[in-house]
Amino acid sequence: MTDAMKQETTRTALRVHNARLIDGTGTTPVNDAVVVIDVEGTITYAGPAASTPEDITPPRTIDAGGRTVLPGFFDCHVHLAYAQGSPPGRRAELDPVLVTLDTATRMRQTLDAGITTARDVGGLSAGYRTAVETGRIVGPRLHTAVRIISHTGGHADVRLPDGTDLSAGMSELADTADAARLAVRRVLRDGADLVKICATGGMGSPYDQPDDEGLLEEEIRAVVDEARRHGGKPVAAHAQGNAGIVNAIRGGVTSIEHGYGLDERALEMAGERGTFVVPTLSTVYAGINKDTMPDYHYQKKVRWSGLTKENIARAIEYGARIALGTDAAVGPHGVNLMELSYLVDLGMDPMAAIVAGTRTSAELLGVADRLGTLTAGRTADLVICDGDPLTDIGVLGAPANIVCVVQDGVIRKDLLPAAPTGRQP
Repeated sequence: MTDAMKQETTRTALRVHNARLIDGTGTTPVNDAVVVIDVEGTITYAGPAASTPEDITPPRTIDAGGRTVLPGFFDCHVHLAYAQGSPPGRRAELDPVLVTLDTATRMRQTLDAGITTARDVGGLSAGYRTAVETGRIVGPRLHTAVRIISHTGGHADVRLPDGTDLSAGMSELADTADAARLAVRRVLRDGADLVKICATGGMGSPYDQPDDEGLLEEEIRAVVDEARRHGGKPVAAHAQGNAGIVNAIRGGVTSIEHGYGLDERALEMAGERGTFVVPTLSTVYAGINKDTMPDYHYQKKVRWSGLTKENIARAIEYGARIALGTDAAVGPHGVNLMELSYLVDLGMDPMAAIVAGTRTSAELLGVADRLGTLTAGRTADLVICDGDPLTDIGVLGAPANIVCVVQDGVIRKDLLPAAPTGRQP
């Protein structure tokens, strides 16, 4: 095992000092802050240096050099099994060994971008989650939907007219409420942490439009009930057009993914029910390329881009419960935190955008008791960045500015200057 690999698998007590602390709660940043992490990877103190308990002397220190330390970020909508712009069928053309290795590379890129936890909403085997948990590979902590439940001809139905399935195992088709229940049972049997459904058509699917409705409301209710019966698993709804968004909210889903057509009525319903919205603005700001997209996909994206920005800006102003998601694969992998810039561009305060990518996202994934903030008792996921994200949120979107990533108390990325000779590393 190389020294670099040892660094990525060894947990020691840590002390981060000379830092500016943004803790993910939305409170005012703390200058000259210290974060103390015990040998179990738990934060025992995060706050002003002057108040640091005197009896805490970890064997390893990290001098942040005045940089900003923040919680590890979440991306609640990724597709790590696919390269950017690659339709599902392309995966089936490759040797599965190469697919696995390429997926592992994308996972590492995502972690290096500051994403310590990711939710994959279609295409990723539960084995990757286990591989991260057991230390076989390095990547974000994973929640995965495994497959996507859609009706025949819906957004996740990518079969050719002759019946050839190009989904490479990504799709689960259901056309009745009973079939929807069975579909939920199948994906949960295969290790899914959440259930993903299609409540509308979409941009990248050839047979439908974003305004088309997907699963019926009664079918969505069946999915939500079945997920409830099996450990209360959350349900994420691909929902772009407003009619399908309303069906999904009424059906009781946990989150609306994309939400491009959200109107005021839907926002009110989501607010009343505590439904999360994951806007995936990267697909609008960075996911449109006429040269690489099928014409039907390009035309839909162009037609919807302005409407999307208008509606998500309204959702931000309304105070919707927004979590961070990028739809990486539709857009680029490894620059996930550019999504924060897009939220800010549509009117979100930079601090609120950081909270969306940390605490609120942790709430969506049901892990806010352990992750999402840099507070005592939480698991030590943190990033250190160059620049001031409250002045220029865009600094977080450049992976080179993410100079240190700590996950579960383990240093995963370290671009900080070496400590001078004679000082503790």
